[in-house]
Amino acid sequence: MNSSARPIAVVTGANTGIGRATAVHLASKGWRTFATVRGISKADKLLAHAEKNGASVEIVEMDIAEDGSVRAAFDEILRICGHVDVLVNNAGIGGNGVVEEASAQQYLDAFNVNVLGSLRCIKRVLPTMRERRSGTIVNVTSVVGRLAAIAQAPYVTSKWAFEGLSEELAHEVAPFGIRVAIIEPGITRSSIFGKNIDAPNDSGQYDSHYRRMFRFYEVGASHASPAEDVAEVIHHAAVTDNPRLRYACSWGGETITAGRQSMSDEQWVKLGAALDDEEYYSKFAQYFGVDLNK
Repeated sequence: MNSSARPIAVVTGANTGIGRATAVHLASKGWRTFATVRGISKADKLLAHAEKNGASVEIVEMDIAEDGSVRAAFDEILRICGHVDVLVNNAGIGGNGVVEEASAQQYLDAFNVNVLGSLRCIKRVLPTMRERRSGTIVNVTSVVGRLAAIAQAPYVTSKWAFEGLSEELAHEVAPFGIRVAIIEPGITRSSIFGKNIDAPNDSGQYDSHYRRMFRFYEVGASHASPAEDVAEVIHHAAVTDNPRLRYACSWGGETITAGRQSMSDEQWVKLGAALDDEEYYSKFAQYFGVDLNK
């Protein structure tokens, strides 16, 4: 047991967006928070944000895509603290492309970070969580972990896999007093929008798919929820006495996940067959409560 009575959290991908907001939020609540970044030299904004909010975070350099980097980072954290109370697996990457045209390497890259990266971290904290019969693992997936959003096949596939891994993990570790929470954000304010510009369309047959995908993010960006809103959900999931497995949040999160759950698979396929954009946007609003008209 660490000499400090403060709960100990590790937040991955803490340099921007949800990860940064979560690390600062937990630290502001009195948690001893280790914020992982790929490069310490690039953590200036994180540290400035923490200082602005009167919080103190401890920076740890870690690349979740590399076994050795994850091992070294957690060895250091566990050497200092002995255990981790809450692991927030937030780090991840996107990946545009329709199934036909996305490369095998895109899928491998997305899986290596979004699934295996989190798995590497999970495997490092579970032994002491099992020993202590307590702990929470918070996995940040996405609304596209429940909805096969078009033209993002590598990203969607990896997030669906992460959902499956998380659900299985929750079942497996329940006897040890360990909880798993799946956070499914919709559109959240992030620098990712400026980077999400890939539209390969090598065959020239998928113009409408990329157009509709970009429309979703364009409209979503104008309504995007603050990352701090997701941070509050993550904190709640970690401390609540009435835990749930899944927490949909941010713009579109709740309505989209509920809409997909209530519609039939045949309706989903039929929606994809809509040739006219306006028909597609109208049906999308009908099913998911999200208006994609500007």
